[in-house]
Amino acid sequence: MRTRLAVSGLAKTFGATRALVRVDLEVHAGEVHAVLGENGAGKSTLMGVLGGVLAADTGTVLLDGEPFRPRSPGAARDAGVSVVHQELAICPHLSVEDNLVLGREPTRFGLVDRKAVRATAEKALREVLGTAASRIDPASAAGSLSVADQQLVEIARALAVPGTRVLVLDEPTSSLAKDDAERLFVLVRALAERGLAVLYVSHFLDEVRRLCDRYTVLRDGITVGSGAIADVGNDDLVAQMAGDRSRRTTARAGDEKPSARTLGDVVLTASHLAGTRLPSDVSFELRRGEILGIAGLVGSGRTELLRAVFGLDAVRSGTLDARAPMGMLSEDRKGEGIALALSVADNVTLSRMPAVVLPGAQRRATEARIDELFIKATPEQSALELSGGNQQKVALARLLHQGADVLLLDEPTRGVDVSSKAEILALLERLAAGGKAIVMVSSQFAELVHACDRVAVLRRGVLGPARPVAERTEAMLLEEASAP
Repeated sequence: MRTRLAVSGLAKTFGATRALVRVDLEVHAGEVHAVLGENGAGKSTLMGVLGGVLAADTGTVLLDGEPFRPRSPGAARDAGVSVVHQELAICPHLSVEDNLVLGREPTRFGLVDRKAVRATAEKALREVLGTAASRIDPASAAGSLSVADQQLVEIARALAVPGTRVLVLDEPTSSLAKDDAERLFVLVRALAERGLAVLYVSHFLDEVRRLCDRYTVLRDGITVGSGAIADVGNDDLVAQMAGDRSRRTTARAGDEKPSARTLGDVVLTASHLAGTRLPSDVSFELRRGEILGIAGLVGSGRTELLRAVFGLDAVRSGTLDARAPMGMLSEDRKGEGIALALSVADNVTLSRMPAVVLPGAQRRATEARIDELFIKATPEQSALELSGGNQQKVALARLLHQGADVLLLDEPTRGVDVSSKAEILALLERLAAGGKAIVMVSSQFAELVHACDRVAVLRRGVLGPARPVAERTEAMLLEEASAP
């Protein structure tokens, strides 16, 4: 088969973080090629380079034998590479049809040709939805659609670009119902049969085995395996993704906990909790002094679970019994976690601030949290000036200042350096030893096995039973999260 896309020695660094170290990838015309790897393996960075969002530091990319170095997503699409990211890029205030032709509006006599816009939109929707295309009105506002239908519009927009040679799908079924996912599978195979090269990024090995011809595995920014899907078993794929960690349990597998803790009363109980979309069925109990880990892949409903428990998102059904004050740490540190323009003192005291703020009292309260959490900052310092690790500690300090006994932590070590990560995990141990009850969501399964007392796996909105970490390994969690 003819090589459509060839990636060689690709590397990309963000500050001290080496997102891509050495990536090699070869995709043929007419094939569906799976890109596999754990969270943090470098898949999203690779997609960013191919889609023109990021520029590689070193390495080469050839498209049909010609150098491919897009300077923008538009340049990538013009060259024939369309990327459908899992994080939707829909303009909610525009119509579906305007989203589908955005940046490529057909014109006539210098004006947008509305008739041509509608025809383009209807054709693209028919290609994706088939006979069900009528369920999406091209004139409707994109923001009025369900998340699943917005995802389908994104795919239709990629296919509406003439001359597409490579289609990259990043976790395309994470928001789709079963019927839509089935329709997508048929479409992907049809596109490959027409000669397109499809890169399919997914954590779900059942989808990969059913749909893909060949695969490439990334681990820690390095290509560690590739070949035909038919020649490899799921156990081997998991072993390639997890590496040596697949044969290792954990430093805490026995009774080697950093600190002995006595669990107290149940302070939070969820029974068959379901949100408007995700999660769909969540049950668990949380006790004082316990760290309960929630493992799950992107799109499984991890963030939605915490938001439903905390009351930020609507609950469709089920019951929740909270017997202690709660606080939540957002995954989106810069968007929701802290106010970057405010001082450390304002951020720490923001959620429990008296009507009249006495600067001296505010400073003393902040200094106590700075000392407790080893934050490298002064109360007057702007949060914007802090490192990611210290910003995260400031967000945690606010939860402690407000008196939360139940801490809902969404990716508490996301985007922080190795030393700050270790400090945060040690802090969680101290807080649990002091009687706090913690629910910790993390895409880093090694953290969960190390830091938690029990871990439950969330898969496609359904939370499995919480089991002691002595019974868990990273590979086990990955395999359970990826199961059909």
